[in-house]
Amino acid sequence: MTDTDAGAREAGTGPGDRSRPRAVLPALCVTQITGWGIVYYAFPVLNPQITAATGWSAPTTTAAFSLALAVSGVAGIRVGRTIDRHGPRAIMTAGSVTGVLGLTVLALAPNPAVFFGGWILAGLAMSATFYQPAFAALTRWYAPDHVRALTIVTLAGGLASTVFAPLTAALADHFTWRTTYLVLAGILAALTIPAHAFALRAPWPPAPPAPAAPGHTPRAVIRSRPFLLLGLALTLSAFAMYAVVVTLVPLLVERGYTTAQAAWILGLGGAGQTLGRTLYASLARRTGTTTRTVVLIALGSLTTAALAVTPGPYGLLIAVSVAAGTVRGNLTLLQATAVTDRWGTRHYGRLSGLLGAPAATASAVAPFAAAALAPAFGGHPALFLALAALAAAAAAIATGSSPKEPPP
Repeated sequence: MTDTDAGAREAGTGPGDRSRPRAVLPALCVTQITGWGIVYYAFPVLNPQITAATGWSAPTTTAAFSLALAVSGVAGIRVGRTIDRHGPRAIMTAGSVTGVLGLTVLALAPNPAVFFGGWILAGLAMSATFYQPAFAALTRWYAPDHVRALTIVTLAGGLASTVFAPLTAALADHFTWRTTYLVLAGILAALTIPAHAFALRAPWPPAPPAPAAPGHTPRAVIRSRPFLLLGLALTLSAFAMYAVVVTLVPLLVERGYTTAQAAWILGLGGAGQTLGRTLYASLARRTGTTTRTVVLIALGSLTTAALAVTPGPYGLLIAVSVAAGTVRGNLTLLQATAVTDRWGTRHYGRLSGLLGAPAATASAVAPFAAAALAPAFGGHPALFLALAALAAAAAAIATGSSPKEPPP
């Protein structure tokens, strides 16, 4: 037995080893539901009330939210490297604390400048607690069965909007947006800080051996044509996808639905994400890496176009939202496995952080850009058609994203 095998067995990550840290997976399921639901999905539900109560413009508030996502993308590069070396416990626990602090600042913000400051803190929290650090943790702890672990945690995370969009809307019906954010900050603190602090204490396994092929060094991978094309395709797809998520409620309100009705459609899209993730393992067994990437991004384009041209009835909109969520759920797992499918697991945190940074930046720009561009397009339906065209271009670019050699 090699030293690496011994280290893997000590850490509970060897193939078939039942001594894997059992608390990690359920803890991350809870924290992904809670973190995404509160730090991310509460905003599109509360934003109409925020702008109405404060007089701040929608482009201003969405710019603050976009800034948080940009901060998350940039900070995520360092987070990935840190987790590769030291493990996730300290950084994810600190991220939870920072998220609570950020939401508290948002709730108490007397002016847009402080509101922006709160979202900067929230962005740092996102980088340290959302999918990227969770994926890095599970990929190291659960390899070679990491796809199953990733699927389970994203199945749970897909329920974030289903749980917290309606809950946020219900709280907002009884409280101001400021009180609602304070209540949500309390829930975030109670559920995520102790989960990250106590459930992620297992020994951090050593990295797998470095591949012999020089073409698989991080520097060579980052400079390769497949990595660059994959990064571009995921970036364009992320812009379209997140613009749709954040502007779905305004689209539906523009069509005459209430905020509560729109929140339910958004939330049921999260249920669709959960459904989609149950299908990903089967899809992965039946398709090649590049084919799977192209097909899923293309389906994202089709569902976005469907939302653009479907004014109702309400039941049909729910069905389209669930279909769009199903595609989003698969795209999340596609990005989670993009590095390991092509280049192996050794430098997963670093490569995934670099691959995800442009996509995170695009998703950061998307809410602000969508809010600013909707009037220029004459409304949200035309905006959604433009986003569908952008996703179609991403699918075409993704055809060149497969390296010539299999991963080590």
